[in-house]
Parts: sequence; C-alpha cells; structure tokens
Amino acid sequence: MIVTAAPPPSLRPPPSDQDLRSLLLIRHFELALLRLFEQGAVSGTTHTCLGQEYIPVALTPLLRDDDFVFSNHRGHGHFLARHAEPYGLLAEIMGREGAVCGGIGGSQHLYHRRFLSTGVQGESLPVATGVALKLAGSGALACAYIGDGTWGEGAVYEALNMALLWRLPLLVVVEHNGIAQSTPTSAQLAGTIGARAAAFGVRHHRVTSADVEEIRAGLAPLVHAVRAEPSPLVVEFVTHRIGPHSKGDDTRSPAEIQRARESDWYARYAEADPERFGRIDREQLALVRQVTAEVTARPLVVPPPAFQERP
Repeated sequence: MIVTAAPPPSLRPPPSDQDLRSLLLIRHFELALLRLFEQGAVSGTTHTCLGQEYIPVALTPLLRDDDFVFSNHRGHGHFLARHAEPYGLLAEIMGREGAVCGGIGGSQHLYHRRFLSTGVQGESLPVATGVALKLAGSGALACAYIGDGTWGEGAVYEALNMALLWRLPLLVVVEHNGIAQSTPTSAQLAGTIGARAAAFGVRHHRVTSADVEEIRAGLAPLVHAVRAEPSPLVVEFVTHRIGPHSKGDDTRSPAEIQRARESDWYARYAEADPERFGRIDREQLALVRQVTAEVTARPLVVPPPAFQERP
C-alpha cells in the first residue's frame, strides 16, 4: 500500500491570502499548543494536525453554513478552518473563561455551530449518517473526518452500508497519514480504503496533492454531487503527520519523520513566494502569541456543581 505522496514536480505559488492566513493560523496555533503542554499549562493530552492543515483549509469553502462537520481527536485544524475562533478554542482546551463549550469539552469534545468532535475512533460515522438522514433533500450534507486507523472499527462499515442504501449526503474525509498512533498502516490495514468503499458501492476519490487550490478544484464537482444526488463519498487524502501522535510520543524513525517533513506544505509555499508568505506568516504568528497571552491570563472556568437527584 502506498502511503506517501511524491513531492510536486514544480513549485506552485501559495494560495490566496485568505487561505494562507487559515493555514498559518492553524500551524502556529498547534505549535503554541505543544509549547503550552510542555509548560504544564494544558491538562491531559493534545493531538496536533501539523502537516495536515491544508486538508480542512481546502475543503472549508466547499461546505455551507447549514452543513454539519464531525471531527476527531486531531481536530483543531478542522475547527479553525471552519470557525476562525482561536480565542474560544484555546480557552476551551485550557479550561479558561470564554471557552466555546464552557471549558468542559476540551479539544476532543466540541459542539459549536454545527461542529462536533469526539475522541472515540469511529464514533462520528454513525452519528454523521443519522444527521445526513435528517439533511437529505435539503441540499446540506454531513462531513466526517476520520483517519486511516479508524477503518479498523466496525462502525465505519455499518455507516457506509446505511449511507449508500439510504442515499445520504455524507462526505467521509480520510486523513491517511500512514500511521495509526504507533502502528504503521501497512501493519493493520489489509487491502485499500478505495476497495473497502467499493465493496459497498460507495464512490471513492484519492488525493495525493497538497496544493489547496488544486484539491478544491478537483473536489468541487464531487461535493456538489453528494448534495445533488444525494449519495455518500469517501475522499482519501494521502498526507503526512509531521508532529507526534500526541505531545511527544512519536515512535517513527528519524528517517520516516524527515520524509514527512520533506512533503510539508510550509517550506514549499515559503520558497515559492517568500515576501507574501513571510508577511502573512509573521502576522499569524503575532496573532497566536496575542491569543496565547490573553487566554492564559484569563481565570479558570469554575466547574459546575455535581449533579444531585431531587428527593
């Protein structure tokens, strides 16, 4: 199974300023989050999407306000591409005032303006299928992000089965980064994701590009078809996670990590248009530093009183 994408044959200019701002906001947010974790300012754990930021950035303009987005444990980029609210997200992760869910959901359990996330692998697919059933005929769709490791969960196949049988507007976005926590995909996934989708008659589209505009142009008619027909679609992105699984637990070899870094969009866009990229990069870094300073100075959220049964 091929799990690495070849570098593009030539450098293309970076996307629009708006797309660059979204990409760089996510990149600097995730880096800041890792630093905060190292300082002991973030409880529990944290999963960053470093290297995969371009996927939700490319997809977001193809989604409508009435669509539902279901995310997973690696969902900060999904959220920030959909809702550019770094203050509320960081406050949520740190349990500070101003949090988008009152500070009780953290980074893995968000519910905000038709955006939902879960840390349970595969849990989002049947829920997204149920929501898609309600959306059928409205023109809206349910978009669910999963990883290649999630294809070991039975819920994925139950959801695909019902989505095709009921002809539901369901978009399944697979971020195939080649490793499920610490297990290489080649050691835990037989066959291909495309063949598994085909077993249910579900359409499958494989993306190896990391170019935002190229991805968006290729997906636009396919996403439109999900709404218009309607019918489910699995879009598989061959991508790379350049950061650890969570915090510092990276089991890959230095050579594997280096190969992932060589495919990173950041360096390629910086080289293609240094002046414009550098200006927006500094702008978004300053924004994230401002967000971090303000949120860390806020009071902690007071936890709600424990539930008590009435006599």
